[in-house]
Amino acid sequence: MATPGTQYRRVIVNNRTIRALQQLALIAIDIVALMVSFWLGYVARSTLPLLDIPENPPPLSRYYPMLAIHLVTIISFFYLTRMYHMKRAISRIDIAYVIAQNVSIGTFIAIALETLSLKNSSLELDYPRGVIVYAWIFSVVLMIVGREIHRQMVVRLRKAGIGRDRMLIVGTNDVAWNISNLIQRSPQFGFEVAGLVSGESEPTPDLSDPKFGVYYLGEVDDLPRIIDTTQITEVIIALPEATRKDLLHVITLCQRGEVEIKIFPDTLSFVTTGLTVDDLGGLPLLNVRDIALRGWKLSLKRGLDIVGSAFGMIFLSPFLLTIAAIIYFTDRGPVFFSQERVGLDGKPFPMIKFRTMRVDAEQMGHWTVENDPRVTPIGAFLRRTNLDELPNLVNVLYGQMSLVGPRPEQVRFVEEFNKSIPRYMERHREKSGMTGWAQVNGYRGDTSIQERLKYDLYYVENWSVWFDIKIILRTVSQTILFRNKNAY
Repeated sequence: MATPGTQYRRVIVNNRTIRALQQLALIAIDIVALMVSFWLGYVARSTLPLLDIPENPPPLSRYYPMLAIHLVTIISFFYLTRMYHMKRAISRIDIAYVIAQNVSIGTFIAIALETLSLKNSSLELDYPRGVIVYAWIFSVVLMIVGREIHRQMVVRLRKAGIGRDRMLIVGTNDVAWNISNLIQRSPQFGFEVAGLVSGESEPTPDLSDPKFGVYYLGEVDDLPRIIDTTQITEVIIALPEATRKDLLHVITLCQRGEVEIKIFPDTLSFVTTGLTVDDLGGLPLLNVRDIALRGWKLSLKRGLDIVGSAFGMIFLSPFLLTIAAIIYFTDRGPVFFSQERVGLDGKPFPMIKFRTMRVDAEQMGHWTVENDPRVTPIGAFLRRTNLDELPNLVNVLYGQMSLVGPRPEQVRFVEEFNKSIPRYMERHREKSGMTGWAQVNGYRGDTSIQERLKYDLYYVENWSVWFDIKIILRTVSQTILFRNKNAY
């Protein structure tokens, strides 16, 4: 009969083998994509009129040495940049961006190596700029497609229970339960929640609660036994209020075998996501408020807002007129709804939206909830698809809002939240946005204000042009695919 330790090692070996096979499959897919891209580049050079079409080009076999250098260089560069380190949760937008970036750099390195290796040799031939340009374009496209195919393959295996790692969560607080619920709702991450363990400073949970009857496994001092007997490969410490001494104690107890340990960050960690090191006369200092959006970046963001809002208003004008007509002829009420919201530096401004509620809705004023009786039938559709917010483009053009930023709240709600939620007003260090990092992650409507604030502060501390583009792309895709969580 196998001992618990033997079973534990067997699970790790099996999962390691599955991950290794998945990585090899990913490398194979990339190699095939690069080879096909090079062949398509050779064909496109002789057929597409975008570049000069050569007369009597050499056969494809003459380019095999170049293809070999091309393959080895890009695959090696991908390996060195950890492109084969399979992350469990990464958006398709990030994958596409990183692939385009690394293929471009890898192609330039390959060109340099090809020139150094083949020039003035028996293998030298005409410099095939067209082949390289077309192969580069096809490589980006096909490798993105290949990654998506691989992603779907891995997700299907994980949903079938193959290659899942057993996770243990230290903590019985709301944060721990939120993590547990997220993992259970997301089998594509490849985790299976084995249970929860209460922290040292946490009271013993009510074991009569059905959820604890299934998932509560013990206390902190039981961690070594639990890890060994339940085949744990991943531990998340969800104790954001724990002291450093308590965290070190928990980490020590979890360091068994090849268990990976992760810690849910406390409030300070959310502030210091963009931590930098400065010095004052040789004295090292940690800079926790190096605000990302200032100087030329602020001007760049404003320029993007002007161009984006102007283009949106012109391009979408027929669509906006159609929505306005439908709203008017539905109940003969006003088409637009203007409400005072709090924006940059806590200053109020009139935000314009399509009216989605009854004319007398403000007299019944309260926080919008799911199946709100004040919402009209056409308004419900507009809210689910974010189309009610398109008139915000006017606010963006005037400079009252930005395309991306924390969503603005009503004045009375801001006053209430500011009294009860620490650091709430820091989300107003930047302009409010038509969409934001919290919204694309499902924190909208009747959801936790504290969790929403964490996403807003992360955006404020980590702004970049690519971050804005990523949020806009996710907003558009969620709107088209009707995947707007908590939009009501």
